[in-house]
Parts: sequence; C-alpha cells; structure tokens
Amino acid sequence: MPCLNEAETVEVCVRKALACMAEHGIEGEVLIADNGSTDGSQQLARDAGARVVHVDEKGYGNALMGGIRAARGKYVIMGDADDSYDFTALLPFVEELRDGADLVMGNRFRGGIAPGAMPPLHRYLGNPVLSFVGRLFFPSKIGDFHCGLRGFRRDAILRLQLQTGGMEFASEMVVRSTLSGLDVREVPTTLSPDGRSRPPHLRSWRDGWRHLRFLLLYSPKWLFFYPGVVMMLIGLVAATALTFGPVKIGELAFDVDTLVGSSALVVIGFQAALFAVFTKVYAAEEGFLPESPRIRRLIGMVSLERGLVVGGLLALAGLVGLVMSLVHWQVRSFGELDPRESLRIVVPSATALIMSFQTIFASLFISILGIRRTRESSIDVAAKAAEEAAAAVSLEDSKR
Repeated sequence: MPCLNEAETVEVCVRKALACMAEHGIEGEVLIADNGSTDGSQQLARDAGARVVHVDEKGYGNALMGGIRAARGKYVIMGDADDSYDFTALLPFVEELRDGADLVMGNRFRGGIAPGAMPPLHRYLGNPVLSFVGRLFFPSKIGDFHCGLRGFRRDAILRLQLQTGGMEFASEMVVRSTLSGLDVREVPTTLSPDGRSRPPHLRSWRDGWRHLRFLLLYSPKWLFFYPGVVMMLIGLVAATALTFGPVKIGELAFDVDTLVGSSALVVIGFQAALFAVFTKVYAAEEGFLPESPRIRRLIGMVSLERGLVVGGLLALAGLVGLVMSLVHWQVRSFGELDPRESLRIVVPSATALIMSFQTIFASLFISILGIRRTRESSIDVAAKAAEEAAAAVSLEDSKR
C-alpha cells in the first residue's frame, strides 16, 4: 500500500488485509511503502502488523515501485491505504494469479461503486473516456484502466522496468503489460467512500492529462501516423484537383490560396508520418516499447539507398517544375505574372522539393536509429563478474 499521511485509515487497511490472508490460509505480508508521512502513519501501520519501507522519491508511481522492489512474495496485490477498497475480498485476485495470470485488474464498474465513492466527473467522464482511449490505442480489453486495486506476479512487473513516477503509473502498468504479451485479466471489485477527512491526493485535471499524455506518447500510430496520413490524403486530393484549375462546390470557389494550404497539409502530414516511424524505432531500441516486426521490416525495405533514390526522384520532379515555371515566366517576357497561373506550377514543385529533402533526411535518420547497439547478455555479465572476482583474488594473493 502506498502511503502519504494516511493515519486515519492505514491501520484498518492493514488489519483487513491480514485478516483476509489468515482466513484463506495465504502466506504473506502487508507492506506499507511510505512516501514521507508526517502524521505517524508509519508507526500505526507497524502496530497493526505491517512492514514499513521508506521511499524517498515522491510520487504515486515511485512509492509503488519502491514497495514492489521491497516485497518478498511471489505475488503482489497493491491498493490505496484510504479504506476505499475492500481488502477482505482479495481471494479472486489470488485465484487468478495462481491460475497463471500475470496481472489481475479490479473493475469497479462491474463490482459496484457506492454512492459518494467516486466523483461524477471521474465516474462518467474521466475513467470511461481514458479507459476507452486505452482500449482503442492498445490491444486491451480492460474496462477500468485506473482501478487502484490490482494483483500481479512480482517478477513479471519488475521485468517491464516501469518508468513513470506519478499517477500515470496505473496506465503504464496496463499498457506495458499488454504490449509485452503478459496474461492480463480482470475481476469485479467494489469501491467505497474513503475514510479520510482530508481531500485525496488525486488532482482531476492534472492527473487526467498525465494519463492521456502517457497514452498518446506510447502510441505513435495515434499520435503521429493516423493524423499524418489523414492530412496527407486530404492535402493530396485537394492539391491535385486545384493544380488543374479552380474548383467550385456550390457557392464556394477554391483556387490557388487553397492550393497553398493543401500543399502545406501534405508536407505536415508527411512529417507526422515520419515522426511515427522515428518514435517507434527509437522506443523499440531503448526498450520503452516492444520491438515491432512491421517496423523492422519497414526499416529493411526503407534502406538508406532507396530513400536517397526516392528523395532524388522527388527533387528531380520539383526541379522540372521549377524549370517549367521559368519557361512560363519567359513566355511572359519576364514580366508580371498572374498568380492563379504561376502558383499552379510553383507550389507543387516547391512541395516536391520539400518532401525530397524530408525523405533524404528521414532515410539518414532512420539508418542511424536502426544501428543496433551491442548489449551484454546475462552470460557476458556473469563472465565479466567472474573475471573481476578472479582478478581481485589474484591481487590479494600478490599482496600476501
């Protein structure tokens, strides 16, 4: 249980959890990950039978990770120390874990939310919307992404090397577990009004944004690729139509001004799609996201040489267009031009030139990102440690 000034409720939470384990013959402990309480929560928890560890780094996620690392059990069940979750009803989580699950989420919407237990903003907007976004962005069937009561295999979660230190830790655990192919399940659980007289640590808009931001940053497809492709398609269709002349739709007339905007849309969309590839490659190489076979195949297809060829062809098309614009100017005796004619040549040509350099630079950058670093295996680490130990022994013998 993460704890920050929970003197009003931590004792009853500890006693409930211990009673549940005793009732069902579960061998375990209650561990309080204290994040700097100043109200005596630590001693109250010890008196109730818990083990208390102090976590220096502030934040919900940091407190939980500190507790998970300090835990001694094979399975860990985490829950807030505010008496809003029923710690006497943990057996369904344990049974799913014993059945082979890696992560078992509670679902408050299926189990029941008591009146006053969850603010209307969270119940009808925040949680449903963020959970829907999580299911949309990632291949997850979890209905309650932010339930604070959940159980998991300690070794499986530690292998994920979770990074976030705030409230978005709840989302990161579900997302990373799903992307890593862990067995994620869900059981109904209840939520009651917490037993504290002070306001909760959660800040609705700030923490809601942090959850949404995390979901976006971990899904380059939805953050960059899909919006980029949509912008490119709209821009290409509009620019192609306007290159041959004005377009009228009812009373609306679209001309070269719209052509300039459409070309900008193509460039922006293309850049966004490239950023999706950059992000996926970088995140996979650094271990933030699992390596995608499709991205690896794409890197194999989009070699530096092919990128240079495509970029060169686009540059050639752009230069041909610019030469045509000079010829058009020459026909007008290098005098004043009608923008409605000249821009239909210049704008597509400039767009092709811009995209040619984007393609060339992107190919170079992807090639750099695709350089795989040599990582030490566990055997290499063990061999290195053995060599260092042998060297230390030899040095000690020589001193004698």
